[in-house]
Amino acid sequence: MIFERKTAAIVGVAGNVDNYIAALKAVGIEPVVTLDPAEAARCGGLLLPGGGDVDPARFGEENHGSRDIDTALDAVQLAALDGFVKAGKAVLGICRGHQVVNVYFGGGLVQDLPTAEDHMAHGHVDSVHTVEIAAGSVLGRLYGRSATVNSSHHQGLGAMGRGLSVTALAPDGVVEAAEHESLPILTVQFHPERMAFAHAREDTADGAGIFRWFGERI
Repeated sequence: MIFERKTAAIVGVAGNVDNYIAALKAVGIEPVVTLDPAEAARCGGLLLPGGGDVDPARFGEENHGSRDIDTALDAVQLAALDGFVKAGKAVLGICRGHQVVNVYFGGGLVQDLPTAEDHMAHGHVDSVHTVEIAAGSVLGRLYGRSATVNSSHHQGLGAMGRGLSVTALAPDGVVEAAEHESLPILTVQFHPERMAFAHAREDTADGAGIFRWFGERI
């Protein structure tokens, strides 16, 4: 099958990505949910969604607090990402996806944040906190120098991968967004799909702009 240009692969498990599907459709992108890197490569953009933790072996560490590891998913997502990076096509990484991108470029992860309690969801309710944003960044153009975002994670970026720049920080120093210096790659630790469209919240920024940025590059 040959896909139209305005498509984005969601490399994740069907049934766990409904909010991402809805957000892409809301900005005119046809989502293709797949675990096949070759199928993903026929799409115009790649969305790496949230999920469990990356295998610490991928960044040269033993397990010191990682959980819900899926080594098969790691392999598929990294293979798909490799194809998009080499093709220079747009990538949006969210939560786990933010972390996968950093690992791909040779960076590391903090396997269990000292301040994890401030970032984890409680029950089914995301935490909420502010972020400070770099001037001139994608998020800076969308939100200005600060914004309030949601949060549902216990890990964070460690050493930054090659070519990635930090563009947003939580008050405790957790990296909340990164961009590649030359490729159309944006990653965020928070969940804009749960801050936009039918899931828009009064207590956070509107996440829709992130999906519109992605759509403009497909």
